[in-house]
Amino acid sequence: MAGYALRRILSFIPLIWAIATITFFLMHTVPGGPFDTEKPLPPAAKANLEAKYDLDGSLLDQYVAFLRTLSKGDLGISFNQDRPVKDIISERLPKTLQLGVCAFAFALAGGLTLGIVAATNHNRWPDYASVFIATVGAAVPNFVVGVFLIIFFALKLGWFDVIGWEFGNPRTMVLPTVALGLLPLAFIARITRASMLEVMRQDYIRTARSKGVTERVVIMQHAIRNALIPVLTVAGPIFAGLITGSFVVERFFAVGGVGTAFVDAVSLRDYGMIMGTTLLYAMAIAVVNLVVDLAYGFADPRIRY
Repeated sequence: MAGYALRRILSFIPLIWAIATITFFLMHTVPGGPFDTEKPLPPAAKANLEAKYDLDGSLLDQYVAFLRTLSKGDLGISFNQDRPVKDIISERLPKTLQLGVCAFAFALAGGLTLGIVAATNHNRWPDYASVFIATVGAAVPNFVVGVFLIIFFALKLGWFDVIGWEFGNPRTMVLPTVALGLLPLAFIARITRASMLEVMRQDYIRTARSKGVTERVVIMQHAIRNALIPVLTVAGPIFAGLITGSFVVERFFAVGGVGTAFVDAVSLRDYGMIMGTTLLYAMAIAVVNLVVDLAYGFADPRIRY
């Protein structure tokens, strides 16, 4: 397993290089630039700004300079804030991570519960109720969910705040967590239900029941563990997507995380911030996928690397 993990970690280098290269050239094909505003700058001022941020050379020169900077672990400067991208990300990342982890915990706990309840009560009312909840969660976009949550729980009942994120304060945490986690909850519930139904039909489950093992033990010790492999497969990318931020939910609830910074950077053509956040997302997804692949061996001892 150690050799497999080392090979995967080394593969991150060409992966990050490829993503950085594609993003860099696609970013520069978009019309406009970081210093193109509604009120045009004087040519001399614009030239000075481009020289300050190394944008006065050819596209190839800028690309080489970016790779040289990136090789030193430096993500560059944000043109909009005139600050290192690393500093901005380090300030905003904790809120994004907190929101993502809370949303993932909500989605995983709710999805597993709904899926297991549905499978163990197949073709009965708990099954129908769980499927209905999962279908609604998968069909409604998170910004629509956010609107209903704000109208009902914040404006009408006054239970929660609408704007901001303060870790440890349920008034600011609950609504964005539910809005961000409802869609993955529905997806995990459907995968768990299908996997559980398949496992419950296996011969070893019937054998355990024929030996007089209680239904609770059959489900907890035999069915659930073997049904987790497909769930792990989808949980990894879901977790990576949640912890790297939701652009819509962060903006909607004014969380102030990395997702909000990325949206602002795109609208302002802030090349440094766009590259920094994109590479952050790519690295997070690569690392989480590796962790999930390694977790397969612990969930199912038959898997070898």
